[in-house]
Amino acid sequence: MIIYIHGFGGSGKGMKASIFRNKIQKDHPIIAPTLSYLPDLAIDTLSQIIESVQKYEDIYLIGSSLGGYFSIYLADKYNLKAALINPSITPDETLRQMKGFALNYGDLSKFEWNQGHIDMLNRYKLKTIDPSRYLLLTQTGDELLDYKIGVEYLKGSKQIVVEGGDHGFVGIENYTDTILEFFGLKNDNR
Repeated sequence: MIIYIHGFGGSGKGMKASIFRNKIQKDHPIIAPTLSYLPDLAIDTLSQIIESVQKYEDIYLIGSSLGGYFSIYLADKYNLKAALINPSITPDETLRQMKGFALNYGDLSKFEWNQGHIDMLNRYKLKTIDPSRYLLLTQTGDELLDYKIGVEYLKGSKQIVVEGGDHGFVGIENYTDTILEFFGLKNDNR
C-alpha cells in the first residue's frame, strides 16, 4: 500500500493526492488521509495506519512538503521507502512565520498555529538518515523552501532536481512511474 502524506494545511483530497490516485490506484492501493494540523496527532494517525497494515503488506510513503518531513521520520521508524516532493527539512524554522491563524486549504477553515505546535515538530527531527530509503523530487523554483537544504540533508539518496517549477512541483504527474520504480513496483495503468 502507498500512503500519500499531504503538507501543512493540506488535505487528502488535494491536487497531488488526486493525481496519485488517478495514476496509481488501479494497480496499487493508495490512501491519502486528511491529517490533523497537530503534528503529534498526524504522526499518531499515520503510525496506527502503518502498524495495522504493515503486518499484511508492504507500505511505501509519498510525502509532500511537511508530509515529506513526516515521511522521513516514519520511513526511518518503520524501515520504509519514501518519495519526498519538495520536502520541508526544517519545518520548525519555515513554519515559524505561520504563527497565528493559518488556512486549511482543504475546507478553507482556519486553525491556530503556535509555538507549541512548532515544538512538537522537533520530536520528529532526525540527525542522521539512511539515504537509500529516500527518493528526492525537488524543484529549484520552490518559492517556500530552499531546495538546497533538502539536497544536502538527503545527500546519497536518489535525487531528481528539476530547474524552475514551484513548491507544488509543476508536472508531478510525469514522475509517478519514477516513484513506483523506486519503490520496486510496476505501473500497468498507462
